[in-house]
Amino acid sequence: MNNRIQSLFETKKENILSLYFTAGFPNLNDTLTILKHLDESDVDMIEIGFPYSDPLADGPVIQESSGQAIENGMTLNLLFEQLQSLRSITQKPIILMGYLNVVLQFGEAAFIEKCAQVGVDGIIIPDMPLHYYLSNFKELCEVNQVSNVLLITPETSEERIKQLDSYSSGFIYLVSSNSITGSTNAITFQTEYYKRIQNMKLQNPHLIGFGVHNKKTFETVCEFGSGAIIGSAFITHLNENGVSKESISRFVNLIKL
Repeated sequence: MNNRIQSLFETKKENILSLYFTAGFPNLNDTLTILKHLDESDVDMIEIGFPYSDPLADGPVIQESSGQAIENGMTLNLLFEQLQSLRSITQKPIILMGYLNVVLQFGEAAFIEKCAQVGVDGIIIPDMPLHYYLSNFKELCEVNQVSNVLLITPETSEERIKQLDSYSSGFIYLVSSNSITGSTNAITFQTEYYKRIQNMKLQNPHLIGFGVHNKKTFETVCEFGSGAIIGSAFITHLNENGVSKESISRFVNLIKL
C-alpha cells in the first residue's frame, strides 16, 4: 500500500503537524471551508472527525463539538456527500476518525469503499478491537488502499505494541497519556514513555497526540516522534475565532513558526 500518508512519511521525517476538526462544526457546511484553508496553510495532514453521541475517549471540547455537529445535522452520509469534491480542494493526506458504532450503522464495506471513492487515505477508529479489525476490516482496507491507524498508550505492553505495529499501515498514533483528549497536564512529563517507544525502532513512524496544544508541547513531542496531532486546541480556536483563512493560518503559524 502506498497512499498519501505513506508518501508524506517517506518525504518528511520530522515536525509533521496533523490537525483534527469535527465535521459539521462550528456550522454544518464549514467542513470544506476548513479543508481549503488548511490546505493553504503549513499543515501536513488533516484528520476529520465524524460525530458520535457518546465519544468516550474525548474530552469536553471535542464532545461539545460533536454534540453541536449532530445538532447541526451532520451525519456520515452527509460528510461523504461534502467530501465528493475533496480532491479538487487538497492533495494532503486525509484521515477520518470516529467511533465504531457509527461505521457499523453505515456498513463496514460501504464505509471503506466510500473512503476510497472520495479520496480519504486512512481511518482511525479508537474503539475498534484489533481482532475485529483483522476479521472485518483488514482485507477491505488493503483492497481499497485505505490505511488503518492503531493507537498505543503508556499502558500498552511491549508485546502488544509490536503486534499493533505489525498491523498498522501509515503510522502509529501514540496517545500521550491515559487521559481524555484535551488534557494538557501530563504531556511534558511522559519523556520516559516516549523514549521507550522511540528505542523500540518500530516499523511504522509515530505521531503523538492527546494534550498537544501549543508551540512548546508540539516541539517537545517532536523530539520523540515524527510529529504531533492537535485536536482540542484547534477546535477551541475555530469556535472562538471562526473558520476564515486568516484565523486558520494564524493558529498553524503559532504552532510551527
